[in-house]
Parts: sequence; C-alpha cells; structure tokens
Amino acid sequence: MKKSTVTEIRERFDNEVERFSNLETGQVATMDAKIALELITCTARAIKPEAKTILDLGCGAGNYTLKMLSKVPDLECTLIDLSQNMLDKAFERVSEATTAKVETIQDDIRNVELPDNKYDIILAGAVLHHLRDDSDWELVFQKLYDSLTPGGCFFISDLVTQDHQAVNQLTWKMYGDYLKQHGGSEYQQKVFDYIEKEDTPRSMTYQLDLMKKVGFSSTEILHKNACFGAFGGIK
Repeated sequence: MKKSTVTEIRERFDNEVERFSNLETGQVATMDAKIALELITCTARAIKPEAKTILDLGCGAGNYTLKMLSKVPDLECTLIDLSQNMLDKAFERVSEATTAKVETIQDDIRNVELPDNKYDIILAGAVLHHLRDDSDWELVFQKLYDSLTPGGCFFISDLVTQDHQAVNQLTWKMYGDYLKQHGGSEYQQKVFDYIEKEDTPRSMTYQLDLMKKVGFSSTEILHKNACFGAFGGIK
C-alpha cells in the first residue's frame, strides 16, 4: 500500500485536536498511554532534575510537556508538530503552565534545524512511527542526540513492531483484542486501516541499537505491552 504523505498526515491531525487533549486518559487507541506518560516524565526528572529546556517532538495538544512541567516547573519549551491546529492548542495549554519561553515550530522534524547542546529533555510521544526508511530514522536520531545537552535524555513512547514474526503476530492480535474491547470490531478495523496507511513503526530493539549507534551512552526500557513501548537514551 502507498503510504500517506506528510500533507495527508497533517490534515488528519488538524481535525483531531480534542482527541489528543485528555491528560487523564491519553490516547485511548494507545495501550497504556497514561502509564507510559507517567513513566517517561518521572524518569526524565530523575535523570535531569535541574532541567531548564525541553523539546516535545510531535507534541500534539501538549500532554507530554504538560506532564513534564508538573514534575519540573518552568521549563523553556520547544514544541514541534506538523499540525498548526495541534500547535495552537499546545501553545495555549503549555503557556499557562510555565513562566518560561514557549516556542512552536510547524514542520516535519526531518526538515527542522535544531541547535546543538540545547535541550535537557526530549520527548517523542506517538510520532516516530511516521518515519519511513533507515535514512530517515538515523537522520532524526542523530539530530536529536546532537541537540541534547551532555547528560540529557531522549524518551519515546510509541507503537513498535517485533523482530520475530510469530511474536509480532501475537502482539498485533493482542492489540486487536484491546481495540475491539474498547470500541468494537468497526473501531478495531478503523485503527488498523490508518496504521496500515500512515505508519511504518520499527522495533524497540532497532531503535535502541540506533541510539547506541548515534552516540547515546546508555539506553533504558521503561515499559512494554504488546506492540507499544516506552524507552529512551541518555547522552
């Protein structure tokens, strides 16, 4: 199947702002969204308790930054998203939660020039699965590594594949059962259809190996449930 273009992905997210604005539940289509959000932000605080800057990649309506600000107050925030509607909502919410500067960038991360050694914390919630080939993944991981301060951390919560075919089939069946339980067969099919069209996730192993390749000194796995994981690296 021909995958969605960046424009098509942006247009879909332009119309889904409210679905991405609930801090209490997170995204219902994501298994353990609330658990992953808490784990990632707690861990980032543990690694960088004196953090001053955060980059939220694919920020959506701002949930990850808001949760981070509840743990490390008054961070200077940089929010990146394809959707201007998402950025507008995130800017409004985040600006109320910090006294520091909030910057928004409406673009594809592959095109964004990031300053070196700038961010203490980088968070990427349900966004990297939109990357396509190996060169995309390496470009973005290298760019994010370079933009971290020494000792800074990069944490991901995302849809992931499995390296073994039988395990991959099992985890997607588990996810299908989860979706059916939450919204019935029609909802399950709708989610699977847009994953097939939009997403090209990679395994957690692939991403952790890539982190080591681009320079991260250590990596951590925080959570894994079926085809969703929370993990990251420290510079």
